Amino acid sequence: MSEFDDEEYESFELDGASKSAASASGRAGADDRFDDEIDDDEDFDEVDLEDAADDEIDFVLAAYREDGQPYVQSLGKDLANDLDELIIQLRRLPGDAGALGFVSLVEEVFVITRVRGQHVQVLLSDAAAAADWPIARDVVDYLGEEPIDEDEEEGEPIGDLGIVADLGLSDFDMGAIIDNLDLSSVEMLVEVADKIKLNPQFRKAVEAAVG
Repeated sequence: MSEFDDEEYESFELDGASKSAASASGRAGADDRFDDEIDDDEDFDEVDLEDAADDEIDFVLAAYREDGQPYVQSLGKDLANDLDELIIQLRRLPGDAGALGFVSLVEEVFVITRVRGQHVQVLLSDAAAAADWPIARDVVDYLGEEPIDEDEEEGEPIGDLGIVADLGLSDFDMGAIIDNLDLSSVEMLVEVADKIKLNPQFRKAVEAAVG
């Protein structure tokens, strides 16, 4: 509300009005810049990413052990776009040490999810993928991380590198697999499966999925 009463406002000189208009314009400009800053900060959360299409999803596989015997099964490809739903489906599976979910996209990006009761661990092979793929963004959100600078963070994993350390693959060795740029994400996950003794079942499931 203005600090001027009606008479003072009516007797206000033109040059004063001009200054007031300029001031208002300045405030509006500042507000616009402030809004722009908010928009920039919110871009990461507000921009809707298109779901990965079927031909962009290499596979979605689940693995678990019962009585020491490994089992690997294919899951619906729609789970490659929804981390929460993937976690729900993994929680329904039996397993001596929980269930593992493996998602590979366009042979470049992978997500590993491990569910043991209410305990959930996630690993994304490339943090910059959060700018392109819904499930990658889900991982970043789940971990409570800041928006990713695609140029600076490209190729850097995010999440728990020791996600299967107790199964035979240390965080150091997991990092080494991810750092091997000669491997596709499909090959990386096959190697991970080999290290934690899920093959040949995992490899057969991959071959059935990707042809």
